[in-house]
Amino acid sequence: MLNFSNLTVRLGGRTILDRVSAALPPKSKVGLIGRNGAGKSTLMKVMIGSMEADDGEMEKPRDLRIGYIAQEAPSGTITPIEAVLAADAERAALLVESETCEDPDRLGEVYERLLAIDAYTAPSRASTILVGLGFDEEMQNRPLDSYSGGWKMRVALASLLFSEPDLLLLDEPSNHLDLEATLWLENFLKAYPAMIVIISHERDLLNNVVDHILHLEAGKTTLYTGGYDSFEKQRAERLAQLAAAKAAQDAQRAKLQDYIARNSARASTAKQAQSRAKALAKMQPIAAMAEDPTLSFDFPSPSDGLKPPLVTLDLASVGYTPGHPILSRLNLRLDPDDRIALLGRNGNGKTTLARLLAAQLKPMDGSMAAAGKMRVGYFTQYQVEELDRDDTPLEHMTRLMKGSTPGAVRAQLGRFGFSGDKATTKVGKLSGGERARLALALITRDAPHMLILDEPTNHLDVDAREALVQALNNFDGCVVVVSHDRHMIEMAADRLVLVDGGHAKEYGGSLEDYTDLILGKNQPKGEGANGGGKGGKKDKKAAAQEREKLATLRKSVKDMEVRIAYFTARRTEIDAAMFDPKQATPADAKLTMTELMKLRADIQDKLDAVEAEWLEATEALERAA
Repeated sequence: MLNFSNLTVRLGGRTILDRVSAALPPKSKVGLIGRNGAGKSTLMKVMIGSMEADDGEMEKPRDLRIGYIAQEAPSGTITPIEAVLAADAERAALLVESETCEDPDRLGEVYERLLAIDAYTAPSRASTILVGLGFDEEMQNRPLDSYSGGWKMRVALASLLFSEPDLLLLDEPSNHLDLEATLWLENFLKAYPAMIVIISHERDLLNNVVDHILHLEAGKTTLYTGGYDSFEKQRAERLAQLAAAKAAQDAQRAKLQDYIARNSARASTAKQAQSRAKALAKMQPIAAMAEDPTLSFDFPSPSDGLKPPLVTLDLASVGYTPGHPILSRLNLRLDPDDRIALLGRNGNGKTTLARLLAAQLKPMDGSMAAAGKMRVGYFTQYQVEELDRDDTPLEHMTRLMKGSTPGAVRAQLGRFGFSGDKATTKVGKLSGGERARLALALITRDAPHMLILDEPTNHLDVDAREALVQALNNFDGCVVVVSHDRHMIEMAADRLVLVDGGHAKEYGGSLEDYTDLILGKNQPKGEGANGGGKGGKKDKKAAAQEREKLATLRKSVKDMEVRIAYFTARRTEIDAAMFDPKQATPADAKLTMTELMKLRADIQDKLDAVEAEWLEATEALERAA
């Protein structure tokens, strides 16, 4: 379906794509991956047609409908549901024409086409997509201008998915999503019936959705079959790992093994040893690139260890407006060796809880006790965006490390890959991933006892994310993570805290249990929805049967909605023929008034019958769901 050969693109005198070629199979799901700056977005722009290649050819069907997200998010007074419905231009045009068309023959064609494209079920389909991306019914009907840029981009994504193009192009679609919406999107893409090319650094999404990996490196592309793990194995075999990288990986393994051996038996360090054991067991063959400065993460551990607990919340409430707490009755204890991930949809209060733990907010009620000398490093995306683009990493760090020697300042920058000329490069010339590393270097300059990281992976590629996970497991302090990256949560967190319904409680199950719960495969068990462990999972065969039953019910409801739309439209045509013969279709114009009345009664009987069936089926669907 999509072939390109010898594509070459040069920007500013630099060759971004160098005679790249690939043949992407029809209806394939392709993950376009590569290091930051490798040219992934450039190649996608050539696919879209918004950028011309300097040389080479791109072959695609002439009538191919390509869908992608525009750079500008939708805005204005229209609502999200209106914006999504408007994405189907044909449906919108046909509905307008159905209201104004005076040609009976053309009107019949319009109705037939509306039925063919499921036009009358569109509001339900659009709403389903918006719900999956985090918009409840009330949110779907608020003006777009009442939303932040991140939520507007969700509307743009919903509009794209609703339009169902033949070729779906996605560039980091999960960057504006929480874990729950990311899980829904992954499920949607797995079932998408047409071709997908997706730029993503989400290891789980690439493993679960795509069937091909198109790897872009040094201006060249290589197509691999399978998901990301399969790509890594094939690539490792193909490159045969350099000796220097092997030595570096062996050294890292030895360091981890030594730490595990020395600390597993001690209660005070057992959890950190367990985290290192996870890292050792799942160490990926990316160590060959560990010498790359863009993979450098080394969090300085505190030398003045504090006794537990670091933080204790006792029936605490927190929020922004007096008398209106976002979270209430919080009971949590954080110790120096804790590794905690905060779960829950965006807007439920994860960032509010993180700010409370970082002492940026004070409890409205209850109490919060923290170790007196505790230092906290708190990372947010806002810090990345607020960096002064005209200053260098060295200037940023020097301002914050007043009184420190130039050597100490450069040493802290060097921990995060900013050595030599990189330390004196203006921030405006750094990539998104480099700016994220700089923000992490700044917030850890005083070797904090607790790291709180709110979506730290948004600008990082897959290899950099793996390096970040390893750095967190080497950090001798408490870690609190908010992330939609399941791989990071699984590798770096030992405790899960679910923030939902105005509360924050320990989640008793695993991340897999939580994933199943969000996807509707598990049901909550007991107070707090802590479905957990082995007993929380349904029998796989029974779960499959329930999913099949639900799918059958949904199809039946959809079919009946199409029939209702048809009979309603047909009744309207007959009414027009009875009261204004000029509007009658050619077939109806030949009928007498008696015949028209009899035909209308017959249509009405069929409509009443199918509406009754539809009502019964929707009630059954609600009970089953």
